Amino acid sequence: MNATRPAASRPTYRLTECRTALNRVSGMDFKWSLNPYRGCVHGCHYCFARRYHAHLELDPGDDFTGVILVKANCPDVLGLELSRPSWRRDTVAVGTATDPYQPIEGKYRLTRRCLEVFAVWRTPIALLTKGTLAVRDIDVLQELTRKTDSTVCFSVTTVDRETARRLEPGTPPPEKRLLAMSRLVDAGVNAGVALAPVVPGITDGRANIEAVVRAAADRGARFLWSSALYLKPGTKEHFLDFVASEHPSLRHEYRRMYPGAYAPQRVQRRIRRSVDDAMRANGLAPRPPRRRPEAVQLRLGQ
Repeated sequence: MNATRPAASRPTYRLTECRTALNRVSGMDFKWSLNPYRGCVHGCHYCFARRYHAHLELDPGDDFTGVILVKANCPDVLGLELSRPSWRRDTVAVGTATDPYQPIEGKYRLTRRCLEVFAVWRTPIALLTKGTLAVRDIDVLQELTRKTDSTVCFSVTTVDRETARRLEPGTPPPEKRLLAMSRLVDAGVNAGVALAPVVPGITDGRANIEAVVRAAADRGARFLWSSALYLKPGTKEHFLDFVASEHPSLRHEYRRMYPGAYAPQRVQRRIRRSVDDAMRANGLAPRPPRRRPEAVQLRLGQ
């Protein structure tokens, strides 16, 4: 496993078929998730989804960026699931185990087709991405915004290009993500920023946090939330290899700091204070604004 290798330049794409499109989730703010792809060429070294590749007997390092599973029938299966009388129109998180707008979406358009299905069945989504292809789907995202309490969130860990290049070697530059978010906001889409993960020793400085929050506010983000890095088995081994190679002075600190999956509470509290201070200074809300109660009531009655 080579933690310092850039995202795969020639990934292998495997067409697969899924038996279910929606995945039931526990212990989170949402009950369901959807991932049209598995694996991701964005190659973020900290990505929690790397560990899921190990479940497929693939390497969470090189295979995560080099072997991408394309769920070709995902939109059709989703349509069947949302059409069931038992479906309660719960919010579905899109992009929890892969980026739904990684470059291959330009060819297969699975994410767009799934968004169209969500719009037909008036099901709200919470989409998370580092990709800029979301701007191609402004029309269907506008429709979802009109019909549901949907959000689109762009992950931005830093606005420093070099830091981003090292941490997230296959992603669009931060300023392009922020520009894409701004275009969605201008089109009336409920879009914002996830300052997540905040990486101790690398992106947790006040200057970096303030720069991201300020840039988000300047681009019109409707909300911002953050979380500290967590490292579960699969992702942890890969990320610690990355730290040893790219930030050797932090190697022992990380092994001390992460005996388990989560950063110490003192670190999380310090990060939270820095983010909260920056958000207050820039007038950003931690949660997206809700639709008008009468609009929500109308939606539920239809």
